[in-house]
Amino acid sequence: MTFFVYVQKVMRRAVVFQTLIYIVKCLKCLYQQVAPVSTGLSAMSKSLPFLEVPDKLDGSMAGDVGFDPMGLSEIQTDLKYARWAELKHGRAAMLAIVGMVWQEYLPHLPGAQFTATDPFEAISKVGFAGNVQVFLTIGIIECINLSKYYGEGEPGDIGWGSNWLDGKSEEEVMKVKTQEITHCRLAMIAITGATVQTLIFHQPLLG
Repeated sequence: MTFFVYVQKVMRRAVVFQTLIYIVKCLKCLYQQVAPVSTGLSAMSKSLPFLEVPDKLDGSMAGDVGFDPMGLSEIQTDLKYARWAELKHGRAAMLAIVGMVWQEYLPHLPGAQFTATDPFEAISKVGFAGNVQVFLTIGIIECINLSKYYGEGEPGDIGWGSNWLDGKSEEEVMKVKTQEITHCRLAMIAITGATVQTLIFHQPLLG
């Protein structure tokens, strides 16, 4: 019986490994179909060393590690709007994951409507007025910055805290920008995992 269990485990691992190889091959084929044919020798991606770096991912943007397996950068005229979107979603995700942890473990505002520890229950318990205030605040910020998304300015610069970069060298500014985009990407993964965990198990994030 033990032998058969061992064989089953080996077979499962083999299937998983073959599936991963198949997925990688599919991504590579998809990229070759989407990306244009290069006439010269292209560098290989840092994040996916079996793929070439797309032309627009030239390393000029902070956090650029050549990750674009589906060739999405090739269908955009420039990457400023994409970087705006990445920064916006990343910043929202950082606030969201901190908010989820705070909601479950740290002090709340006084009032019965703020007593829920489940982040999703809290949305309904806070009431219509509370949610309207949040959406109005988001809407005002969006309206103020709407024209910047398609302009010539620096992606993500909404005038909040940018003075912290004054007096820093180009290398120091690039380091700070790389740190922010790295935390943005990590937070987007974290809030996705936290949401799935909460909705499935209905248990606190940290146990």
